[in-house]
Amino acid sequence: MNIFAAFTAHVREAVASLAADGIVLGQAALDRVVVEAPRDPTHGDLATNAAMVLSKDAGMKPRDLADKIAAKLAVLPDVAKVDIAGPGFINLTLTQSVWPKVLEAAVREGQGFGRGAVGNGQMVNVEYVSANPTGPMHVGHCRGAVFGDALANLLDAGGYSVTREYYINDAGAQVQVLGRSAYLRYREALGETITIPEGLYPGDYLKPVGEELVARHGRSLLDAPEVEWLPICRDAAIDLMMAEIRGDLAALNVRHAVFFSERSLQAPVDKVRAAIETLRAQGNIYEGVLERPKGADDDEWEEREQTLFRSTAFGDDVDRPLMKSDGSYTYFASDIAYHQDKAARGFGSQIDVWGADHGGYVKRMQAAIKAISGGKASLDVKLVQLVRLFRNGEPVRMSKRSGDFVTLREVVEEVGPDAVRFMMLYRKNDATLDFDLAKVVEQSKDNPVFYVQYAHARCRSILRNAREAMPDLDLSPSALGDAELARLDDSGEIGIIQRLAQYPRLIETAAQAHEPHRVAFYLYELASDFHSQWNRGKDSPHLRFIIENDPLMTTARLALVQGIVAVLKSGLAILGVEAVEEMR
Repeated sequence: MNIFAAFTAHVREAVASLAADGIVLGQAALDRVVVEAPRDPTHGDLATNAAMVLSKDAGMKPRDLADKIAAKLAVLPDVAKVDIAGPGFINLTLTQSVWPKVLEAAVREGQGFGRGAVGNGQMVNVEYVSANPTGPMHVGHCRGAVFGDALANLLDAGGYSVTREYYINDAGAQVQVLGRSAYLRYREALGETITIPEGLYPGDYLKPVGEELVARHGRSLLDAPEVEWLPICRDAAIDLMMAEIRGDLAALNVRHAVFFSERSLQAPVDKVRAAIETLRAQGNIYEGVLERPKGADDDEWEEREQTLFRSTAFGDDVDRPLMKSDGSYTYFASDIAYHQDKAARGFGSQIDVWGADHGGYVKRMQAAIKAISGGKASLDVKLVQLVRLFRNGEPVRMSKRSGDFVTLREVVEEVGPDAVRFMMLYRKNDATLDFDLAKVVEQSKDNPVFYVQYAHARCRSILRNAREAMPDLDLSPSALGDAELARLDDSGEIGIIQRLAQYPRLIETAAQAHEPHRVAFYLYELASDFHSQWNRGKDSPHLRFIIENDPLMTTARLALVQGIVAVLKSGLAILGVEAVEEMR
């Protein structure tokens, strides 16, 4: 039961019925009407902006229109009171009979409660992680992986058709450097003493690649020219690194449906050239000379004619080059072709999760997608800020394995995937995150992942204790849904149900905004509501969840517990965090 969706429909029906009073509004105006929970709970249970957003179309002052809408809402059976606030906001106070219906829905629907259809099956491609296959994943990749995975889960819960994609950067200079680095490890595996020159990858993680190359090729690569051994070493290193990356992601419970190779953009068909020609046919490609960038050194900058994309016509700051001086494609050209390929696969809605250091790249990619798709596809880029790693307040910088950064696997192995995932989401993606390896495993209210998981475990413990204390009670969802839920009239109980009622709307708005952190915040608030009510029961026995001499009240309160379990489990699943059964 989504009371926000239900009352949005009621408000739109009320507005539509004003036609009898000579006030006629089109569907476009009605689509702007929303119903939300008021920021101040003393203002009621629901609030709508209907009069504010429709007044211009209606040719009326907002408060005058609000009076007419309020009069129609006041007669609804679930409305106890209607107030008009400020310039024309309409606040609704609901009857107490609404809350048992909400709880019953949560109990009967279980983890399905809150799942919506706001996405209407729209296909969405979420591309995340996409780390260069040149080494193990570090803690910065970790945040993007968790964010992208949780966002995909959230969109799925909101009724979108989601594809999780990883873009393998297996073309370009960096994988050539990887191949040369692997070749040195190959020689090392054959017994040579090697020195890793500056510019190559020094990490020990390439030693297994060298050993694998020896196992496959023996000493045959030693006498081969670079043109022969380089692609062999490069491909072997990419394969091993991607296998390791998949393993790192699996340790974090992150799995992609599609792994897209950058090299596939140029063979067997040159899709990059095709994308450039598409833009050229649109008149969006020209040969020209860019202005010298501000601050560019005269000795380093060369004025030359380039193949340029007219990206300023689509909102970018400057036009962008698509070809290098040697005739090869820029990374930008390849990225245009890749996103065109996504659009050709039916993804009009595309979401990319990037590190914060790519912020300057956003405008050009959004401009390119607008141009290449003729405005039919859109790109939302979510930037994830840096993660600063601490242990008991002291910075952690070094890795045993990589030598210069902490790997994702090391973090997961130390604190577990649940702590990593929840804490990576317990802050908005565009804010810097301080992650303390000691704090995230503390068992205290100050540790959100523990606090929320403990709420679920405590709920499950209450249900187990009820079965032991009152074995004749039927605790099935059907029986709990049939309980006398109207008996739950304590302010703390009503507050919890009102929090549960917000969950379906939360899923809708968070999915539309592409903000999974909202789910983490909500779960902490729900857990806090529950723990507070549990503590009240310690001090006031009549508020306890199990009252052995009152099976009817016990059943009603166990229904409340089951509703909390359903929503906690659903929300934690979106975050990719386990809903633990017990904690010690």
